[in-house]
Amino acid sequence: MIKSMTGFGRCEVAEGARKITVEMKSVNHRYLDVNIKMPKKLNFFETAIRNELKNYMQRGKVDIFISYEDMTETNVCVKYNRDLAAEYMKYLWQMSEDFSLDNDVRVSTLSRYPEVLTMEEQSIDEEELWHLLEKAVRGAAESFIETRVKEGENIRDDLFAKLNAMLASVEFIEHRSPQIITEYKQKLKDKVRELLEDTQIDEARLLTEVTIFADKVCVDEELVRLKSHISATKESIKEGGSIGRKLDFLAQEMNREANTILSKTTDLEISNRAIELKTEIEKVREQIQNIE
Repeated sequence: MIKSMTGFGRCEVAEGARKITVEMKSVNHRYLDVNIKMPKKLNFFETAIRNELKNYMQRGKVDIFISYEDMTETNVCVKYNRDLAAEYMKYLWQMSEDFSLDNDVRVSTLSRYPEVLTMEEQSIDEEELWHLLEKAVRGAAESFIETRVKEGENIRDDLFAKLNAMLASVEFIEHRSPQIITEYKQKLKDKVRELLEDTQIDEARLLTEVTIFADKVCVDEELVRLKSHISATKESIKEGGSIGRKLDFLAQEMNREANTILSKTTDLEISNRAIELKTEIEKVREQIQNIE
């Protein structure tokens, strides 16, 4: 099973008055690059979230959005700082005596002094919150993987079709290559006969020329390696897993062999097939960029 690096997943988990929503989406990337956007109160769990995600993905640029809602009525409370209020009153009385002024401070006035009354968020049970968050992250990740696998199946089918087309071109070149030698030998013999007219042809010299030509245009090794790379690519796709980098390397090697064939050949039919082969290899490389 192969997986695409493009995917989307979403999960919403609500328990009691708390609700967490996790969304994740990804595009192609050479390595695993995870970007998490979430409320500050959840920052404590970032490392745990990243560790959890490693169980689901190895490559891709992944953006994760986490929202948290807490509708608990007792989520915040008012704190009264008595010592600070006493400090304020101490200096207010002092000011009253120093400047012979009435101390007309009322409770409502004192309560508005900085830090006398403050709103505090109650402490959260981290274990309970992580249980909720972990469930949402796993749910989104599983949904995310489903889309990656589905897209991966489409890529797999397309790759097999392209690899089979490449193999057909390789087999054509393999079948056509010996014919070039025979045709070259006949053309050379006809040319020599035309130039020398009735003079007897030196078969040994002719054989030497044909051997030199055959050596120059021989692509047997390249064809063997190409078939080996195509076979290895098919096997890797069947095995599945995180194979994107391996397939990219094989595609580069296939392109190298196709270039060599194209540079060696003097035959138009083989040149056309080698160009088709390079085109298919490039299409394969483009698809491989989508594989995890």
